[in-house]
Amino acid sequence: MDLKAFVRDVPDFPRKGIVFKDITPLIASPEAFADSIRQMAARVAKPEAVVAIESRGFIFGAPLALHWGVPFVPARKFGKLPGRTVRQVYSLEYGEDTLELHADALRAGWEVVVVDDLLATGGTAAATISLVRQLGAHVRAALFAIELVGLGGRQRLDPTRVEALISVPAGTG
Repeated sequence: MDLKAFVRDVPDFPRKGIVFKDITPLIASPEAFADSIRQMAARVAKPEAVVAIESRGFIFGAPLALHWGVPFVPARKFGKLPGRTVRQVYSLEYGEDTLELHADALRAGWEVVVVDDLLATGGTAAATISLVRQLGAHVRAALFAIELVGLGGRQRLDPTRVEALISVPAGTG
């Protein structure tokens, strides 16, 4: 199935000059959504956990965890997880942000997959990979529905294996 046909371009969102890649049509189609999960799962061997990035990464991460029968671990913005957490500060285009994982979410030595909807510059994914490593686990691969090519995200995550279902040049339709 050509999943790119289910991604809608929204020009000038969230600000002028940006072409937002909207996954809403993809997840609105049960066939396309199911195929996207099957395709993601086929890209890597079964991990010991799925770590998904807030919030659209949860859309793909939860069904992948169910598909593989492994724990789902949410990477959340600062202050959203109760209990003891590990934190990673990372840079944004304008400022910085913080992601957290529960401190007991992963076991040392586990092989995990990091999941998000979109790879652009790779800052959020790099911060998530750092959190996984803080807990002594290893990242088998980072899976994305869409990769915006030309923004350096894949290179920023190197040497982590990166898999994307759809690759498009940044700023294009």
